[in-house]
Amino acid sequence: MIRGNQGAEKPMWRQAAETDGRGRRILAIAMPVLAGLFALAGWELAVAIAQIPPFVLPAPSAIGAALVADFPSLAASLWQTVRITGQAFVLAVVSGVGLSLLFSQSRVIEMTLFPFAVILQVTPIIAIAPLILIWVGFDHADRALLIMAWVAAFFPILSNMTLGLRSADPNLLALMRLYGASRVQTARFVQLPAALPFLLSGMKISGGLALIGTVVAEFVAGSGASTGLAWRIMEAGNRLEIPRMFAALILLSLLGIAIFFLLSLLETLLLRRWHDSARQSVLR
Repeated sequence: MIRGNQGAEKPMWRQAAETDGRGRRILAIAMPVLAGLFALAGWELAVAIAQIPPFVLPAPSAIGAALVADFPSLAASLWQTVRITGQAFVLAVVSGVGLSLLFSQSRVIEMTLFPFAVILQVTPIIAIAPLILIWVGFDHADRALLIMAWVAAFFPILSNMTLGLRSADPNLLALMRLYGASRVQTARFVQLPAALPFLLSGMKISGGLALIGTVVAEFVAGSGASTGLAWRIMEAGNRLEIPRMFAALILLSLLGIAIFFLLSLLETLLLRRWHDSARQSVLR
């Protein structure tokens, strides 16, 4: 009886490719970590040698101590920032995708509404934040934060998704029309798959902008009603608790890195089997 090749060894080229992929992933993690450790060591040494006061530039060890000591309050503020950022991001994705689908079905609607989306994007959030706070009321600061974070995150989703829907293969679109496919079927089987890489790229941009919008909105709100990390930074700055300020900044940076990493991982998982961009990702 002839045995199947299920137990056969992998070809040499595939083994080499997998080994190269693992080495690339290890390098992609190890190199930034080592660079960060060297930077922290140099920072600690420079502060000690120059005897820089902690209220000017604290040493990494002092920042770590402040992070441990104030972690309960910082963690509560972190959750507040995560909650507003996540809500604004989801709202931006839903509204941006929905409006771009509407644009793809009607050129008249796109020409009518797209300029207003551009105006919303180019208007600085910090300029319209006081007006939004007045409209929603200072007793509902969370709503103002959500609106301002959504404004920051909305346009990349809309523009990328609209571009992706326009990038569908015209030959496939003509084939769908030839077979009498409906607009919904055309969008589902041709336009949406073509737009997916553009949408995922826009989501990576939008995730970071949602966080930036939330932080800016918390700064502008300027009251204890908003207890996110930006408020903790302002509070620590007013009290000259600079190590605590740096601790909050570190949490914000880690949150931004986590958002980008998770969205990059989602992009790789959804595209790695069929799109060239995911095949070059270090997360693959």
